[in-house]
Amino acid sequence: MNRPPLRIAPTTLWEYPSQHYNAADGSRMQGDKAYVGATPSWVIWQLLQRYTREGDIVLDPMCGSGTTLDVCTDLQRKGIGFDLVPSRPDIRAGDARAIPQEDASVDFVFVDPPYSTHVDYSDDPRCIGKLDASGEDGGAAYYRAMEGVIAQIDRVLKPRRYMALYVSDSWRKRRGTAGGGGGVFMPIGFELFARLRKRFQPVDIICVVRHNATLGKGNWRRAAEEGNFFLRGFNYLFIMKKVPAAARR
Repeated sequence: MNRPPLRIAPTTLWEYPSQHYNAADGSRMQGDKAYVGATPSWVIWQLLQRYTREGDIVLDPMCGSGTTLDVCTDLQRKGIGFDLVPSRPDIRAGDARAIPQEDASVDFVFVDPPYSTHVDYSDDPRCIGKLDASGEDGGAAYYRAMEGVIAQIDRVLKPRRYMALYVSDSWRKRRGTAGGGGGVFMPIGFELFARLRKRFQPVDIICVVRHNATLGKGNWRRAAEEGNFFLRGFNYLFIMKKVPAAARR
């Protein structure tokens, strides 16, 4: 696949035809393409180019396959990654709800959290990905956990610096239903944005289009048509700034 040259995206609609960009030396990809739920490295590259400088400390509290760390290496940033179940040696063990990092010690935070229970990230019972955003509690446990993550990001981020959260809404079919849109829509993006606003000032909202070839395949398309539901076609990217409460708009 031909990848376009890396350059700053000028609009709030971001499209990129590949999970990875070409590294400066052409030697490797970022993260692991086999990792389920991996963040497109191009998205992280865009954020770090706009909101960080060389030598800045960048934190990813849900580091997954290490994509953020690899982009930091490419751009000469100091990457710190935590995960409940580290996938490689340079990712530290840690829960995003209790980040083992000093207060006001990082220059930028990027987080790509679970979008309810669609991906089985690990067997660790503490995993937020095991909390249903449409469960019997109405998603209370999931959103409570994410409030803990957001509070920790607020704690470790330096004043007047930026963070970004990459997330998608979700939809699940109800058991025993056929057609007619019989399912549960989970507006995870709006819910998390509302919680972010309690601690941060919004900078912008980006729509990231997912170039996922499977969405156009006949069986997926037929299921969406017959079931009268929409396949997820984009992700939100919420960009926020840490400012004093009195200065928030």
